[in-house]
Amino acid sequence: MPGDGRQRIDKWLWFARLTKTRTLAQKLALSGRVRINREKVEAVSQLVKPDDVITIAGDRGVRVLKVAAPGTRRGPAPEAQLLYQDLSPPQAPAEADAAVDRPPGTGRPTKRDRRAVDKLRTGDSDDFPLKHG
Repeated sequence: MPGDGRQRIDKWLWFARLTKTRTLAQKLALSGRVRINREKVEAVSQLVKPDDVITIAGDRGVRVLKVAAPGTRRGPAPEAQLLYQDLSPPQAPAEADAAVDRPPGTGRPTKRDRRAVDKLRTGDSDDFPLKHG
């Protein structure tokens, strides 16, 4: 690592635990979805320094991070979170959360409902005897 507090973007992304592997960090940096101070990253060797703003456009939204320090190792998550300040805009609630608030009787049947349907199909219900006797 250079002595002036600069670090390669791929290494910093990996140290900050934004990717699982350094190879994935390199691929992310070269994908065109990472910007440093509004400039698109052209090479994984591009350097970041404290107070740089990194913008990452991902599948789940945009993350805006302000570099607080260069990393020295890939440590635990609390240590990695000290490398940046998250400036990302708040995300809208996911659509999956809306499914939880659906009215009763819609969506997948409950186990009780499935058993009732099975009883109707097989004729094992006491409410509707099929045999006369």
